[in-house]
Amino acid sequence: MRWMYVLLVLAALVAAARVATGIRRARSRPRNDWDAQMVRNLRASGANAFTQYEVDFFFTLPDQVACAALTHTLEPEGFKTDARDMTAGGTGFSLHATKRLQISVGAMQEFSDRFNELADKLGGNYDGWTTDKSRT
Repeated sequence: MRWMYVLLVLAALVAAARVATGIRRARSRPRNDWDAQMVRNLRASGANAFTQYEVDFFFTLPDQVACAALTHTLEPEGFKTDARDMTAGGTGFSLHATKRLQISVGAMQEFSDRFNELADKLGGNYDGWTTDKSRT
């Protein structure tokens, strides 16, 4: 009977070790797996790694002041921006920025990291990016 308790304890330890390993593995993954998946999908659809594409970036911001601040930051870098009042839906303002870019996983992850940081400072959110292979 004692050996059953030992087996149960060992099984619990193995299960706990597997859970801890899974958590560590999930935490060590790059924060922008979404960017990598988007780039993989784009490449799978036939997009060329050396072609520039028109890329759309989306932000949700609390007010016009935040939109103006983000526009002031992005437009000197070659982005075209437009903002739309979404307050009727309770979401604040939507800002859309576009720019022609050569798309790579590293570049898009850098944009996402930077844009998340900018949006956080302005009290908003960076909602991601999109493009397709026909937008050259």
